[in-house]
Parts: sequence; C-alpha cells; structure tokens
Amino acid sequence: MFDYDEYEKKVESVREENQKLLDQFQTWLKAKGLTEKTIYRHIFNVEFYINNFLLYESIIKPAEGSYSIGMFLGYWFIKKALWSSVNSIKENIASLKKFYTFMLEKSYISADKLNKMKEIIKDEKDGWFERMRRYDDPSITDMDQVWGHRP
Repeated sequence: MFDYDEYEKKVESVREENQKLLDQFQTWLKAKGLTEKTIYRHIFNVEFYINNFLLYESIIKPAEGSYSIGMFLGYWFIKKALWSSVNSIKENIASLKKFYTFMLEKSYISADKLNKMKEIIKDEKDGWFERMRRYDDPSITDMDQVWGHRP
C-alpha cells in the first residue's frame, strides 16, 4: 500500500539535498564570472527541473535525472510551465548543460551521463521546438497534432 506521508518525507529529504546542490551550483556559476541575472535564471531553471519534474511522479535524484531531459523539454515543460516557449526551452538547455557540467566537475556524475544528455539534446531539440510551436498555434485544436500522434 502506498504511504503518502512516507513519500512526502522522502521528497522533502531530496529537496533539502537539492538545495545544497543548488547552493554549490550557484557558487560555481559565480566563480565562472556570470552576472547575477544569468545566475538567477540558471538556478530557477535547474530548481524547476530537479524539484518539480524529477520529483513529480517518482523520486529521481539529479545525478540520475540527466537522461530525463527529453521527456522534460519535449513534453512535460511544454504542458506544465505556463511560461514555456521556444526561447525558454533554449534557456533550459543552456542551464541544464551547465548544471550537469558542474555535476561532472564535482564528480557527482560520469562523463558518459553528460555526453548522453548532450546527445539527447542534439538529436531531439528541433523536435521540442517544433512541438512548442504547434502547442502555441491557436489553429491547432487536435492535441494529437501537437504531440505527433496520428489521428
């Protein structure tokens, strides 16, 4: 039987770990010489990914979440983030690349994980952008046309 209280405790524990990781990431970004505005944007994007998407249906820690970027940017983000746009998808790509590069530099993930994530981005990003455009197109009323399903 599903114990919601136990699940919430685990989620809260992961969120606390994630905050420590975000603090380290922020320090890393500052050391790279980024502006406060740019740092804020990266932290916002990564925090949404690791504390909302990765914890939405199950508990996935950031080190295990790099392969989920396709589902996030190609579907979930488009549907759940009211501010989603082609530009915000591009911003999230940049933020998540930086975050997982940081994770590699801190030895939290392997180079293989980062490279696989970058490969997913390279192979799928044009499809994400097109899906976003279709989702925003008021002339498209059949959601199967947005997500690529055949009627």
